Amino acid sequence: MLVVAVALLATLARVARAQANPFTSPSLHETLSDQCFCKLEGAIDDCRCEVGTVDHFNNAKVYPRLASLLQRDYFRYFQYQPHKKCPFWEPSTGKCSSSLCQVKSCPTTDLPPGILASVEEEKVEVQEEEQDEEQGCKEERLTSVDSTISAGELASLSTWRRHDESLAAFCEVEEAVCPDCVYVDLTKNPERFTGYSGAASRRVWASIYEENCFTPTSASSPPPAFSSAFGPAQLREMCLEKRAFYRVVSGLHTSITIHLAANYPAEGRGPAPAFLGATKADWGPNLELFSQRFDPELTQGQGPYWLKNLYFVYLLELRALAKASSYLASLPYFTGREEEDQETARVVRELLQLVSSFPEHFDETSMFTGGGQADELKVEFQQHFRNITRVMDCVGCDKCKLWGKLQVTGLGTALKILFSGDFDRGRGRGEGGRGEEGALPRLRPDLALTRNEVVSLFNAFGKISTSILQLERFREMLRKKT
Repeated sequence: MLVVAVALLATLARVARAQANPFTSPSLHETLSDQCFCKLEGAIDDCRCEVGTVDHFNNAKVYPRLASLLQRDYFRYFQYQPHKKCPFWEPSTGKCSSSLCQVKSCPTTDLPPGILASVEEEKVEVQEEEQDEEQGCKEERLTSVDSTISAGELASLSTWRRHDESLAAFCEVEEAVCPDCVYVDLTKNPERFTGYSGAASRRVWASIYEENCFTPTSASSPPPAFSSAFGPAQLREMCLEKRAFYRVVSGLHTSITIHLAANYPAEGRGPAPAFLGATKADWGPNLELFSQRFDPELTQGQGPYWLKNLYFVYLLELRALAKASSYLASLPYFTGREEEDQETARVVRELLQLVSSFPEHFDETSMFTGGGQADELKVEFQQHFRNITRVMDCVGCDKCKLWGKLQVTGLGTALKILFSGDFDRGRGRGEGGRGEEGALPRLRPDLALTRNEVVSLFNAFGKISTSILQLERFREMLRKKT
């Protein structure tokens, strides 16, 4: 165990300065303090940035502004379809029955007037389009000309068009008009520990890692079991794009785990369902749960590496916001409340200016640059991630599904911004790359994001930002224990 752990920790850029025997401390808390935090430093793998730089930038500058922004009306309301059928297996088992898993939907009467009006307008537009199509089909049948296109074929053409429009997307976004969708006030449904675990939860994550993540192909390194996922040694055999895909999924998984450990019902206060509607004081960090998930001795030495992947996702989403800053700054953030909307737009612009000022962004121009083969890999990259968005419909806990769908949609939107279109065509480091003037690659001019994509993009980044802040709080708790 010692040899394996040292080998894994050696992947951290500055770990060479660590003690020769890092696991000699008998205390679990001392072990976590030394391995998960004190040695969680140096360059973030496949990125130029360092952990300490991100900690300071996020905790002191980004998080306070972002947390305030996400309380505003435009970013509070998220639309999703909670009852979409799992496309991969029958959800006969694993449905969470705890009241902690429940989601409080938002009545349409509670929606801001601008959002409610836009929903009603979209419904009317679709109804008019359907009536026009039906009338057109009737008129066509009365003419002597045989167009050879049946109503079914017209429906197929419409499906093809939607398919073509979705090719650039990395996730499945709900239709503008979705009768089965509900609006949720995210501030009234915080991401917390729900008790959803066991075989049902493992099945979801196993499907994501084992069936959708790229795996090492070398005979010397067969794909590991889900319990150990992929370690740095195995990932070194993979190309940058495949490593990035795994780190994105692992970082998201790490972030979700940290949120559950940081928002745990107080012990000794009765069974879990009794905590539905508990006050903020009834929820707090669970250091023991955090230890179970990231202690090197309990994770085959990979806990610190999983934490490192959290920073990788942070830099990727930070870069997406910076790349789309001009587009995002131009949006009206309309809710129908003029003063609120103006203030929201101002705060968004300030946040985007701060994000764009960060000098060590993730560099997407280093990916998918190998011609036709790279283009095929990009398509496969998209398909794998879109599949993960569909796996979220198999989650048996309603609240877990809500936050899973939101964060995957946000991450997919970030990937859409970074990798959609010919982002790397004809651009050297001096044209679109970070050249002498530090220019960032240009955003595709036809990029268009739905309101739900914008809401999920900012909220997903908010969850990653909060996770990094929570790491500092767990670090402080461990210092007090030792």
